[in-house]
Amino acid sequence: QVQLVESGGGLVQAGGSLTLSCAASGRTTNCPMGWFRQAPGKEREVVAAISWTGRRTYYTDSVKGRFTISRDNAKNTVYLQMSSLKSEDTAVYYCAAKRAGVVLTPPYDYWGQGTQVTVSS
Repeated sequence: QVQLVESGGGLVQAGGSLTLSCAASGRTTNCPMGWFRQAPGKEREVVAAISWTGRRTYYTDSVKGRFTISRDNAKNTVYLQMSSLKSEDTAVYYCAAKRAGVVLTPPYDYWGQGTQVTVSS
């Protein structure tokens, strides 16, 4: 079982930056991890994902060049650095983990409670 707790959300102006953190507990060795988001009235979508080693990453097209996912396995923490934020980035952001494997795409098995990111224009 894996428990995930997100932090770092908040209100930021368009063009600004924000870094989300996800602290994991439990068995996360070899687990790919990802960040998802869900805006009001929209389906949850994958934003970024990272392999256990950090050598492989995935980004949805709308965040490429603006967001960076990283992880520190010694701290059991995954980060999402967000810059050049836009109003359309406003959403609840969720951290997620998969059971051990190499595939980064959904489905994911474990979820955090989510953290709100609001970008004001």
